[in-house]
Amino acid sequence: MLLIVALDAQRLWCCEEGRVVASYPVSTAARGAGQRRGSLQTPLGWHRIRAKIGAGAPLGAVFVGRRPTGEIWTPELAAAHPGRDWILTRILWLCGEEPGFNRLGEVDTMRRYIYIHGAPDTVPMGVPGSHGCIRMRNADVAELFDRVPVGTKVRIVARAQEAAESLASASE
Repeated sequence: MLLIVALDAQRLWCCEEGRVVASYPVSTAARGAGQRRGSLQTPLGWHRIRAKIGAGAPLGAVFVGRRPTGEIWTPELAAAHPGRDWILTRILWLCGEEPGFNRLGEVDTMRRYIYIHGAPDTVPMGVPGSHGCIRMRNADVAELFDRVPVGTKVRIVARAQEAAESLASASE
């Protein structure tokens, strides 16, 4: 199992045995790619899913600090909390695999709290807009959550061409 995210395509591909078995639109960082803490950018490179949070939660369940609040996202709730970065439904917490690039120190993906997570239906997919995380539709992230185990490798690339290269090397 391998997940590939391409920033230029704003797409996540779920791959098994060298072939794409699912494809989802995503929204990555509005500020593009970057590794550093505080950059509000999506980190590149090899990662793995370190933790899965939210099993069994309803679609639209609100998480703060990786804990469910008991709330379900609605436009009214959003209006009561303007400017909140909504983390909904499920969380796949990423951990960098490349020391000095996306792991340890000021570039540590896990310490940056970079997730694949659900977002409100009002958030557009297919265009950059997050604070660094990889946002998905709630139904899509719930489906992906059920499909992938902890430890699944995730490669985040700038260009879709690199995604094709990752897939080719995974099938060898």
